[in-house]
Amino acid sequence: MKQKYSTDMSPSERAALWRQRLFEAEAGLTRYLTETRGGQDIDDWIAVRSEIFADLPGRGADTDAGTDDWQRVFFRAQALMERFLVSRYGHGELAAWARAGAEVHRYVEAGHGRGALDPVLRVARQAELYGSRYRIVADGAERAALEISHCAIWDYREQARARGVRLTLASPCEYCVHATGANIAAKGFAARHELTEGPDGPGCIWEAQCAA
Repeated sequence: MKQKYSTDMSPSERAALWRQRLFEAEAGLTRYLTETRGGQDIDDWIAVRSEIFADLPGRGADTDAGTDDWQRVFFRAQALMERFLVSRYGHGELAAWARAGAEVHRYVEAGHGRGALDPVLRVARQAELYGSRYRIVADGAERAALEISHCAIWDYREQARARGVRLTLASPCEYCVHATGANIAAKGFAARHELTEGPDGPGCIWEAQCAA
C-alpha cells in the first residue's frame, strides 16, 4: 500500500484537534437540547457549560504540556456532558446526541479530496491523540478502513478516574461508536464497525465506503 497521507501531528495540531472535538461535542449537545428537547433544562445546561469552559489553558505555546492540558479539558467536558445527558434522558439518547454532533462535524471538519479516506483518517488522528495502536488497512477513495488493535481511551479513562473524574458510561464505546459512525455518515459515506478484543486489549475496526 503506497502511503499518501500522514497521521503525525505537531503539538499545536494535536491541541487544535482536542479543541475541535470539544466544540463538536458541546455544540452538538446544545443542538440536541434545542431541537429534541425544546430547550429543556436550559439552566442546568448553562451551569454545566460553565464547568466545561472553566480554567481553559492558554493556546500560545506549541508545547506538549499544552496538548496534555487540552486533552484533560476535553475528557472532563465529555464526562460532564455524558453525565448531564444520561442522568436526565437515559443512555438511549446518546445516539441522538452523536447525530447532532455529527451535523456540527459536517461543517467544521475540513475535507481533503481523498474520498472515504478522509473520515477514516479523522478517526486515526483521534486514535493518535490517545496513543492507541492502529493501522490503516485500506486507503482508497471508494473504501477506506482502520484497525485499532489497542484503544488507549480505556487507559486514559482509568487515569482520569484516579484524578477524580466521575465516569458515567461503563465503556467508552457506548458513545464513541455512535459518534464515529454518525461523523462518517455526515460526510456522505456508509460506516461499518466491529468491536474487537485481542491480545493487545480492546480495539475496533472502522470502515467508510461510498454510499450506494
